[in-house]
Amino acid sequence: MFIDGLNMFIRSYIVNPTLDKHGNPIGGCIGFLKSLQKVCRKFKPQEVIVVWDGHEGSQRKRSLNKEYKEGRGPIRFNRRLIQLDPKEQAKNKAYQLIRLMEYLNELPVIQITIDFVEADDVIAYGARHPYYGGWDKIIVSSDKDFFQLCDDHTSIYRPIQDKVVTKRTILDEFKIHPNNFALARAIAGDSSDNLPGVAGVGLKTIAKRFPFLSRSEEYDSSQVVKNCAMQAKKLKLHENIIKSGDLIKNNYKIMQLYTPNIRPINRIFIDNTIMRFEPEFLRLNFTKMLFQDDCAHIRFDELTMIMKKIKR
Repeated sequence: MFIDGLNMFIRSYIVNPTLDKHGNPIGGCIGFLKSLQKVCRKFKPQEVIVVWDGHEGSQRKRSLNKEYKEGRGPIRFNRRLIQLDPKEQAKNKAYQLIRLMEYLNELPVIQITIDFVEADDVIAYGARHPYYGGWDKIIVSSDKDFFQLCDDHTSIYRPIQDKVVTKRTILDEFKIHPNNFALARAIAGDSSDNLPGVAGVGLKTIAKRFPFLSRSEEYDSSQVVKNCAMQAKKLKLHENIIKSGDLIKNNYKIMQLYTPNIRPINRIFIDNTIMRFEPEFLRLNFTKMLFQDDCAHIRFDELTMIMKKIKR
């Protein structure tokens, strides 16, 4: 099971009202552990890999589009228990992340973070790593970017919707094969990452006008543009796509995870982290930390049971 760490943390950070013994918010950390318990209960993984965005992880993609992920509003608590000013909130958020990593260090869980690399790329590389060949993989994230990784052995679990996404469900819902999902999204754009697409073209229209994208064969932007150019009677969308060839190509470079942008030295680091991992569950240390944070009353029996079973 691969977990998009920041994606899971932020959900809990926003809504979980738990305070530590000093009266400071600790809900992002404790809520993450509760979510981890829930997904472990649901999927009973033999191995858990939590991946974090590295420092300046979006740098490369911003070099392709300086507007990438710009304009996102500040994170707002969806609760009224406590209010912090922006400086205190940033400090508390950083503390909770560090504290969470300390908790996870006591569990038989692999954690990976690489400077200048986004979690998406690390997860994509790990999910298709030869070490896990033949394993069933589940990626836990609400990010649709991972849809492109679905295959016969890889699925996505979207916690908010409590929904498992597979290759079959993607084909049924979108009429687009995962192998071409990044291309379709490059055309449609992604407002969550501030990446505009071709005007007036959404995924439903793409599936309708370019049915060949439902095939497992991989296509690129030039083939879609060529298809538009060959239309005897061009619609407005065909003209817009032809004019937007460079935009689609650039979006694709940012969105695609088929070839993760990870330097060779970092690939070696991931290889060693995965293949040489020796699972160890320090249950006493984990429990002590819960007492230190005044959270010992929260039950993690199921998480403890599953963690005890993880071994190689």
